[in-house]
Amino acid sequence: MQQIPAPLWTLVIGIVVTLISLWYGQNNNLLPVQASEQAPLVDDFFNVMVTIGTALFIVVQGTIIYSLIRFRRRKGDDTDGLPIEGNLPLEAFWTAIPAIIVVGLGLYSVVVFQDMGGFAPGGHHHGGMMMAQAPQHEMVDVGSPMLAQAGEGGSRQVYGFGASPMVEGNRPDLTVNVTGMQYAWIFRYPDTAIVDGELHVPVGQDVQLLIEAQDVIHSFWVPQFRLKQDALPGQPAELRFVATKEGTYPVVCAELCGAYHGGMRTQVIVHSLEDYAAWEASRVAELPGAAETVAVNPATMTDAEYLTQIAQDIPIEATQIAQLARLSNP
Repeated sequence: MQQIPAPLWTLVIGIVVTLISLWYGQNNNLLPVQASEQAPLVDDFFNVMVTIGTALFIVVQGTIIYSLIRFRRRKGDDTDGLPIEGNLPLEAFWTAIPAIIVVGLGLYSVVVFQDMGGFAPGGHHHGGMMMAQAPQHEMVDVGSPMLAQAGEGGSRQVYGFGASPMVEGNRPDLTVNVTGMQYAWIFRYPDTAIVDGELHVPVGQDVQLLIEAQDVIHSFWVPQFRLKQDALPGQPAELRFVATKEGTYPVVCAELCGAYHGGMRTQVIVHSLEDYAAWEASRVAELPGAAETVAVNPATMTDAEYLTQIAQDIPIEATQIAQLARLSNP
């Protein structure tokens, strides 16, 4: 029986390993649902790494199993093994291939980072280039002086992810100030003065987060968005994204920040445009002074009508209201 040539075996095994690796790389289902425009970029990169890792795993483990069977000690064979001292071409090959893979993945990761809007390490950009116009967000009542200062014009050092190259320079649809503290996230909406412990955003809208830490280093991570950004004390950071799928997703602190780090969790709720407008209106109505804002103008009311309205929450009789009205109009 004629023996199959080794090159043919190598070709067949290479094709099988490649097909298996490609299939598993695209069907691994290891990541959660995609919920942002940035997620497919990260997932494509992840799938490439899984494809390469699967091929390497099959080759290495397959070689080990083949060697265990092919070169096992035979029954009754007590002789020494062959004196193999090394193979320079083989060692150069298995050193060069991983080096090429690492360099290739490194270059690919830089492309993904830039497409997601990542800033150059230690880079500067003009204030207003990747965030909304500074004057609108320089609000002292948002409870974040550092973020207000970060919004000032001119160049500044920032960290994180800004707008993608496709929309760089465009004003975001929504800006939210995010403060990390032991052990909670606080979200402030400068345009409406809303403060919440959960992040609410509209689907399909360009959202920019201005992130800071109040005490120690925290890390803002939404797995379904494939976005993570450290919150550094005294150092502004940005995170810009577009949510593509309605739902509720966890927000996790991914940096060990103290004894109760594991409990520093909240959620981001992605609304439809209509639901977000309704949520925003309901929260604005709950703000201090909102009732006075929507109340009837007292200038159009008589003294008795005005006193009757403010007396609803205090124990006062109608006769006393009438007396007060007469005193005010002698």
